[in-house]
Amino acid sequence: MRDDPLLQPFTLKHLTLKNRIFISSHEPAYAENGMPTERYRAYHLERARAGIAMTMTAGSASVAADSPPAFNNILAYKDEIVGHMGKLAQECHDEGCAVMIQLTHLGRRTRWDRGDWLPTVAPGTVREPAHRAMPKLIEDWDITRIIADYADAAERMKHAGLDGIELEAYGHLMDQFWSPQWNELDGPYGAQSLESRMKFSMEVLQAIRDRVGPEFIVGVRGVVDEDLPQGINAGEGHEIAKRLTESGLIDFFNVIRGHIDTDAGLTDVIPIQGSRSAPHLDLAGEVKAQVRLPVLHAARIPDLSTARHAIASGKLDMVGMTRAHIADPYLVAKLVAGQEERIRPCVGANFCIDRIYQAGGALCMHNPSSGREIELPHRIDPAEAPLRVTVVGAGPAGLEAARVAALRGHKVTVLEAANEAGGQIRLTAQDPRRREMLAVTEWRMSECDTLGVSFKFNCFAEGEDVLAQEPEVVVVATGGLPRTDLGQPGADLAISAWDILSGDVTPASEVLIFDEAGDHAGLMAAERITAAGGKVELVSADRALAPEVMAMNLTPYIRALQGRDFRTTLTWRLKAATREGNRIKVTLGSDYGPEEEERLVDQLVVNSGTLPLDDLYFDLKGQSSNLGQVDYEALIAGRPQTLAPNADGRFKLFRIGDAVSARNTHAAVLDGMRLMRAM
Repeated sequence: MRDDPLLQPFTLKHLTLKNRIFISSHEPAYAENGMPTERYRAYHLERARAGIAMTMTAGSASVAADSPPAFNNILAYKDEIVGHMGKLAQECHDEGCAVMIQLTHLGRRTRWDRGDWLPTVAPGTVREPAHRAMPKLIEDWDITRIIADYADAAERMKHAGLDGIELEAYGHLMDQFWSPQWNELDGPYGAQSLESRMKFSMEVLQAIRDRVGPEFIVGVRGVVDEDLPQGINAGEGHEIAKRLTESGLIDFFNVIRGHIDTDAGLTDVIPIQGSRSAPHLDLAGEVKAQVRLPVLHAARIPDLSTARHAIASGKLDMVGMTRAHIADPYLVAKLVAGQEERIRPCVGANFCIDRIYQAGGALCMHNPSSGREIELPHRIDPAEAPLRVTVVGAGPAGLEAARVAALRGHKVTVLEAANEAGGQIRLTAQDPRRREMLAVTEWRMSECDTLGVSFKFNCFAEGEDVLAQEPEVVVVATGGLPRTDLGQPGADLAISAWDILSGDVTPASEVLIFDEAGDHAGLMAAERITAAGGKVELVSADRALAPEVMAMNLTPYIRALQGRDFRTTLTWRLKAATREGNRIKVTLGSDYGPEEEERLVDQLVVNSGTLPLDDLYFDLKGQSSNLGQVDYEALIAGRPQTLAPNADGRFKLFRIGDAVSARNTHAAVLDGMRLMRAM
């Protein structure tokens, strides 16, 4: 361990960092009224305790009221931020972890109907597709005001006791000035030269330095290549980085490549599963070779091998592993303890980032405690007395229940009908791009093996099989089966998306997919059919395509399907299907009116989620002490389940995951975690 490049200390200006791993600036969207309160602090403190060298808070704390939150950003323009950030910094410092914050003005990358409903401003008038606001062309008095806002916010962070700040310059106001694609100004800040385009950022940095003094650490996370036709190219980006670092105004440069104004652009900047690891690392190494200041970088560096290479090769001074720490806060602690193989892997599902926009807070696809550090701590305490626990089903829900029960010290047996674990995850992993999802169950299987969980595969459990285990607790995690009968005439003519994905049914030439669930399965089926040369029309009653998939995960599907024979029809739903010769006539209706349309296709695929596979649960229900009841109040509060209306019951019985209702992987592991952690 002493020779591990990742565990070597690093000096950033006057600050000694105890290793080379940091959490990059990101916004989990846990703020309350724009302030990093208890939940926000607990999230960063957990990772500080586990040994991270530096945590960077806030994926863009706003410095001005006309930069309102796009996704629950911290409001750095309010004086009350000082106390909150001060408490966060002190608690992390007590654990030997440095703390910084990212400051920004969003420019056009926000909306006018948030916060105080002020117009957005930018050095150009082009609307950003992601947030849709038409910005006001920035005026001279705006520039003067915003420069002062940056300096004020930086001074607040110094008073709060932070170690430094980072300014965001990718997709935000600062680099909107840099980019010839977006800067429409004339005059001293205009597009006519690189010097004039950089004038705003240089004046911001000078104002900050004048306010905070020479010792306070100031850095920039900046774009070096926008990957846009008229944007900043790599050559100009290198020159920007060089001018910034030679200005004497900054202390580090954090490298970014790409643009974030569209879902597709953001997905390239922050790559998801199926993308290659560390796609921008070589570019960061090129910047480091040209500048004399420390270089930082973070973009899909999900594992310690990749991070170690980044440091050992000299491409970076500090390596960011942000999503990896959302998946496992104890990454560094396990590295130090020689338990690298026990690190919970980031599977690149991007539930963390996508969910910020859709549901208002980052969560990890398969670590339910991340973001719930207060009510659902990562550490599992042992039970007062061991119990005999039987889990039926080895999908994500069942494996999580088994893992947590074993951590509690219970004797756990898992009965699984298939010849291997995984449940629906194995179906998901049929898509090569989503193969990383297998780690959700593979990691749990490894942990269960370490913890002594007993498995019986090829066991389609009946009631007597469960009772033979003499259980005190039974957890039914049998999942569900696809639903194709939506009550429409001709339901028997439909096959499920699972039939296509599993290979049980060969794709036909002309296929209609009715996507009621709006999740991955419908798009995966479309991709599979079109890859085989079929023609697909995906029909949905929703007004948006696959709303459960979310923006960044949608990007690779669209990229694959746009070049094939694929089209979408929204706001129409499946009404009926009839056989017409060797083809199927599909009738579509609408929730918006009486209109109908017909299609003649070779195959009708329905993606409508699952129905619970719950026969076993109902067979056992009457023999259980709790009659299957769950005390929801106790479940939410983390207290034991004590309901026992049946005095003659022989065991407690619960069902979790899709055996209850069709949801997602996160819901499945959350069910298993919070049920068993208090058992």
